[in-house]
Amino acid sequence: MSARFAGRREDPRLLKGEGRYTADWNFPGQLYGAFLRSDRAHAELRSINVQGARTASGVVAVFTGADVQHFKTPPPQLKAAGRGGEPLKVPERAILARDRVRYVGQEIAMVVATSPAAAQDALELIEIEYFDRVAVVDGAEALEPGAPQLHESVPGNLAFDYDYGDEAAAAAAITKAAHVTRLTLASTRVSGNPMEPKACVALYHPAEDAYDVYASSQGMSLMVPNLAAITGTPAERIRLHAQDVGGGFGVRSQAYPEYCALMHAAKTLGKPVKWVGSRFEAIVSDHHGRAAQLSGELALERDGRFIGLRLDWICNSGAYLSQAGPIINTVNPASHAINVYRIPALYGRHRLVLTNTTPITAYRGAGRPNVSYLLERLVDEAARETGIDRIELRRRNFIAQEAFPYKTPAGSTYDSGNPAGYLDDALEHADWAGFERRRAESERRAKLRGIGCAVFVEPSGGSAGGPEQAAIKFGESGNPALYVLSGPSGQGHETVFSELVAREFGIPTESVEFHASDPHGPRLAGVGTIGSRSVMAHGSASVATARAVVKKGLDLAAKELEVAPADVEFRDGRYTVKGTDVSISFQEVARRYHRELDSIEGVPGPMSYPGGAHVAEVEIDRDTGVIDIVSYVAVDDCGRVMNHVLLEGQTFGGIVQGIGQVLMEHCVYDENGQLLTGSFMDYAMPRPDMLHGAKLYEHCVPSPTNLLGAKGAGEAGTTGAIPTLANAVIDALRSLGIDRLDFPYSPARIWQAISASRAANPEAPARGPRLSPR
Repeated sequence: MSARFAGRREDPRLLKGEGRYTADWNFPGQLYGAFLRSDRAHAELRSINVQGARTASGVVAVFTGADVQHFKTPPPQLKAAGRGGEPLKVPERAILARDRVRYVGQEIAMVVATSPAAAQDALELIEIEYFDRVAVVDGAEALEPGAPQLHESVPGNLAFDYDYGDEAAAAAAITKAAHVTRLTLASTRVSGNPMEPKACVALYHPAEDAYDVYASSQGMSLMVPNLAAITGTPAERIRLHAQDVGGGFGVRSQAYPEYCALMHAAKTLGKPVKWVGSRFEAIVSDHHGRAAQLSGELALERDGRFIGLRLDWICNSGAYLSQAGPIINTVNPASHAINVYRIPALYGRHRLVLTNTTPITAYRGAGRPNVSYLLERLVDEAARETGIDRIELRRRNFIAQEAFPYKTPAGSTYDSGNPAGYLDDALEHADWAGFERRRAESERRAKLRGIGCAVFVEPSGGSAGGPEQAAIKFGESGNPALYVLSGPSGQGHETVFSELVAREFGIPTESVEFHASDPHGPRLAGVGTIGSRSVMAHGSASVATARAVVKKGLDLAAKELEVAPADVEFRDGRYTVKGTDVSISFQEVARRYHRELDSIEGVPGPMSYPGGAHVAEVEIDRDTGVIDIVSYVAVDDCGRVMNHVLLEGQTFGGIVQGIGQVLMEHCVYDENGQLLTGSFMDYAMPRPDMLHGAKLYEHCVPSPTNLLGAKGAGEAGTTGAIPTLANAVIDALRSLGIDRLDFPYSPARIWQAISASRAANPEAPARGPRLSPR
């Protein structure tokens, strides 16, 4: 990827401490909120005594579930029907718990005081009488007969039973197959952990009966409808502000209960109310990611050709359903369930189960990494079991480049791609052929060495059924102001969207004023920043709007040049009379006719399928279990690239988050539903020194689905990294007879696996059968 880059427009103010995050907003006379959270996973609330807290120094008010019982549970985003036409069962979720708590960290009461310390101290004075119930934290156990029931409205804890494909065809393929590889994996529960913890400031304006809400967001078109549905306030009376956002990753896409409680307090007390959560509150109550048991059966002919695939997922959804959770564990994975392979018979069943844990939502990849993890591990296991080389097995089954657009057995259509080309590039850049020499060198140092690859495709983009709009307005200076509904949280939107518009106008990028999800901007249709859609959707809408502006400018320039519009052409920022050197600049036209150039244009919500191939090489210390990633190569197809350096940043960040899940990240609950990993002392996070020298390459096949030819980029790194690193680690351990191991691959877990293997096979040779590197 190119290293030439002028720098991100956002960086100077952020590096100088001039960014403005939620905690940086303060208003005259504001009060401060603090939340009492459940310290048990499942219990009835027999009584709540808040009298001591109400009379505490500095306390202005205490709110409980009775005060906000008129608030509603928002309708689900998922509209698809399940097996037999059954709808999704959405349990009621109170903003503050009333009769029962169902997970550790659930909000029970809110204290509002004149200082954060006074509010926090008063929480200790609230007395609650609990009646404990038995908790269930595992998804499969929650489905068993006699398991504790969380909600009367969701019998058997089964919120949704979703299937796709052809059940009979997949069963027939498995029955007649020469070989069937079966595998069950745990995609471990993780915490999104944005740098900026949850925070919110709410202001109420009685004259307008309207709110200003300051909270980190991935786009106001995602969160405002949530706030409106819960509080009953018309959406046009809620102005959501998110000037700078310290990380999103999917967990900042919907309204949390705390935000709604703060809105109620602001209206009731007539003053702004602010709350800034702690890191513990972020880990315990931010919606989590993954948490699925993934089972798959891959049917093969004798020659290794794939003929059938049957999938069974048990998705732990937590105690309540988040807005995105049901979609990312059903529709998302179904659309690319076969990954990059020709598999004629497919059937998948995904069950969404309620447990006494924090709710699950989209987390970088939003269900797609589970698909690539399961499929690429199945392919490696099939290669081991059949004796077919793992690279050759993939090549025999790839969807050919000329077969695109390719309709899958689930009904989705891959727009473009080249799986074989991705893999060829990755193998060459990783020097796959030279691995045995490197492995032998590691063995001389008593180290285990493994190499793994993964090839993947994933859905990106999509819409809520309508267009994606952008607006461009001009002031007297003639400089354009661009408005989009994106919700940037570090991706570089201010840079790339301004570049796209400036390129169309032929003007300096710094002259473009950028507004993302501006509540004071023009009313736009569209969706925020989710599903790796921003460049495809907001970028295409920006360019379409800029081109509409240029077209309007032709008439105005012709008027200034005293010729017919047909005699004027636009190129390199100037309107020129054809065949002459008589011209006028775009900026001059904009200064003279600024209001007449204002435009709003939309594009259909685009969908595309980015893909790629990654190769990782690891070295493992036999005595400590420590894994060193000695090489990582990523070849990604993100369609036509708008900004190479921003793409590199997105890809690298996604890879690191994938590595985090594989090696260390894990939200752990005990059998009573107590979260054991509620701080960074217990919840391990990826570090910069984990991955050095990663090599990132592009193999781009433009998408025909959008104006720019772009594909999603923000999550592909994670989707590729998880199966790639898993295959590499298993490859290193296979010489010890270890073929399957669940995440996280921490030093302790690796050491235990090696020790158990040694104890079970004391006479075993140092090396055993392993997959051929070619």
